[in-house]
Amino acid sequence: MMHDPIYIAITAVIFIVSMIVQGQLKSKFELYSKTSLSNGMSGKEIAEKMLRDNGIIDVQVISTPGMLTDHYNPENKTVNLSEAVYSQRSTAAAAVAAHECGHAVQHAVGYSMLQLRSKLVPVVSISSNLLQWVLLAGIAIMAFSGNTIVLGIGIGLFALTTLFAFVTLPVEYDASNRALAWLENNQIVRPNEYNECKDALTWAARTYLVAALGSLAQLLYFLMILLGNRRGNN
Repeated sequence: MMHDPIYIAITAVIFIVSMIVQGQLKSKFELYSKTSLSNGMSGKEIAEKMLRDNGIIDVQVISTPGMLTDHYNPENKTVNLSEAVYSQRSTAAAAVAAHECGHAVQHAVGYSMLQLRSKLVPVVSISSNLLQWVLLAGIAIMAFSGNTIVLGIGIGLFALTTLFAFVTLPVEYDASNRALAWLENNQIVRPNEYNECKDALTWAARTYLVAALGSLAQLLYFLMILLGNRRGNN
């Protein structure tokens, strides 16, 4: 499997595109981290204001170590901002802080795709841990005996992770849309600052899009192996 030219080509394309998008994202955030917000607010202050403006009083904004570690935790209701975003007063910090609060708003209003994503998390966690070994075993068993049951199970597990990647897309895009609408409608940022926030979040969303399409491409590859073997045995 690992030496199949098709698999190598798919993996290479996914890797290259992912690196390009990640590079652009990093470049954008480094650039926009140098743009000081005209209102002088830090990422923490941006987040706290967006939560208040949306009537959310039970979510805490906290600092978390590392870079690009920003996330919303629905279990303990915390908006976790990386150290730089938490304290910076830049358009990049405003974009990230507002985006993570977008997830808090989704949680508060019961956004259906976020609820679905949360339900999939434990199942996908188990699937991801088993996936590689089940696929390898399935292909080996199929090669020696022609039996495709184990490979079929592996593909089913892979399908779950691919589904999760595609469910994540509307969750991330919606959080960004909520963030940008709030930033603009409440005049938190000036027009040029808004454009930088939008650009940064657009590139961030593209990382999820590349991941989802890459997962789909690999899933189709394994399905091709399974269906090709079955046709060959008929």
